Amino acid sequence: MFKVTSSQYITSVVSLDLIPKARFPEIAFAGRSNVGKSSLINTLLGRQRLAQTSSTPGKTRMLNFFLVNENIFFVDLPGYGYAKVAKQLRNRWSNLVEPYIRDRETLTGVIHLIDCRHEPTQNDSQLSQWLDFYQIPSLVAVTKADKLSRPKAMLALNVAAQTLHREEDQCVLFSAKTGEGKAEIWKWIVGKLRPFYKERA
Repeated sequence: MFKVTSSQYITSVVSLDLIPKARFPEIAFAGRSNVGKSSLINTLLGRQRLAQTSSTPGKTRMLNFFLVNENIFFVDLPGYGYAKVAKQLRNRWSNLVEPYIRDRETLTGVIHLIDCRHEPTQNDSQLSQWLDFYQIPSLVAVTKADKLSRPKAMLALNVAAQTLHREEDQCVLFSAKTGEGKAEIWKWIVGKLRPFYKERA
């Protein structure tokens, strides 16, 4: 598994004008509000509270940048789909997140999180279509796998793959509680980092 030697929070931005200089490969984390993005980031980095978790859906409304090993950015994108802040988040996505996905030259991959207890929504399908349209590699992480029995978790994985038109190797079950999926996700991330550095060699 990839060895994390350092990780730190860098900044949160509400405008692309404030975004850090594009110098390192970036892996972004996207999904519905309260789907577990912060928990996934913390688990991957072996930290408990680097990315702040919240029980309040819609809490993350900025692009949050974390520097890993001094040469990789993890980017926590605003959640979407929570009714109380839906209009505001839709505006944030159209004005901030979609341009980031479309134009960020150092964005090398997006991890798209789906809660295993819920089928992918229209917003999830739209994100998947955006990523395909802009040719951004993506991995579907079906989170909170420990909340379901094994057969139901596998069914949720298959439903997510079919709904989002993803192949089997583009989807993985993940649990922050048990660590399931951590190694597979890191393997995918490393696979996206190598072409970035090869192009700049």
